[in-house]
Amino acid sequence: MIGSLTEPQRRNVIGAHSGAYALLRALAIASGSLSPAHKPDLADTHPAVPIGPHPQWTEPGKIVSLDPWGHVAAEAFAADIRDGLDIRPTIAVTRAFLHFPELREAIAAGRLRPDARILRDDGEVACVKVAVEPVWHLPGIAERCGIDESVLRRALFSQSGGMFPELVTRDDLEVFLPPIGGTTLYIFGDIEAIADPGRPLACRVHDECNGSDVFGSDICTCRPYLTHGVEVCIETAQAGGAGLIAYNRKEGRGLGEVTKFLVYNARKRHKDGDTAANYFARTECVAGVQDVRFQELMPDVLHWLGITRIDRFVSMSDMKYEPLVRQGIEVVERVPIPDELIPADARVEIDAKKAAGYFSPEPTDVDLNNVKGRDWDSASS
Repeated sequence: MIGSLTEPQRRNVIGAHSGAYALLRALAIASGSLSPAHKPDLADTHPAVPIGPHPQWTEPGKIVSLDPWGHVAAEAFAADIRDGLDIRPTIAVTRAFLHFPELREAIAAGRLRPDARILRDDGEVACVKVAVEPVWHLPGIAERCGIDESVLRRALFSQSGGMFPELVTRDDLEVFLPPIGGTTLYIFGDIEAIADPGRPLACRVHDECNGSDVFGSDICTCRPYLTHGVEVCIETAQAGGAGLIAYNRKEGRGLGEVTKFLVYNARKRHKDGDTAANYFARTECVAGVQDVRFQELMPDVLHWLGITRIDRFVSMSDMKYEPLVRQGIEVVERVPIPDELIPADARVEIDAKKAAGYFSPEPTDVDLNNVKGRDWDSASS
């Protein structure tokens, strides 16, 4: 895929690299701080750990919203890049350590035990971190969403104010690089365990909530559920498997923070108070819709990792569970957030989601030490 602008005649995609940051790059060029002819030096940027290929990468319809080969573009097209072609990765894989005060609390409470490999005594946890930019195969996106491709192209063109005319003038170009946020993956434990259905895998698919995830707002359960997901992932990784957090940039159910904060105001000022009954109604009044996260596209990044089975899915959301099952991923256990982690001000959110059918009423149970009939504590030791 060639989405750079240095040689327009060679472009074979609509849009530009860098997702939501493409327009900031344009501003940098306009201000003179970035040369429009700059080509990245990709020396030593190769993935810190190998990922794939997996069978899902070439199975029609399995992956439509990212480029499964995006992390090896610099190696796969090294000769073309040396010849001057501007080809850029859309996925990057590195290693990192994470710090959560909640993990230190889990260690102090005896829920987690440091092992010096995954989790250290100070609560620091080792992981593989993956950044994924969106790459849309328009025919596949249309099929996944159950609409005609021409309808999709026209909507993308008109609702972006005509920003990408090739959407309606170049039906020979099937790939679109949308200016939206992507996904970051945090992988704990043995990365090879992720694609092995005979080893336990825990997974939390988490949609961005900056106010809670970063700043600790207690009006929702986002950070508590995220940190609980990390805890479950560490526990599963220590039992001989792996844990995965898929963090999607879909702030405010895909509606954005401005809409989100407007809805907060509308809920708090409602004549009947902030209740579960008017929770989603106020969102619809402001945004016209309750949710635009389009979870039908969410399983793609799990297919990229080769996942066919999730033993512990840290979510009770049917909106996340059902697309996974429809895409052929088996989910064994659905792990709820512990009641004691729900902030008092977030009870309205939980009650509203239950009433609206967001959540299944009861979790399922799985014995982590007997997945596929094996003793994981013994296997990991």
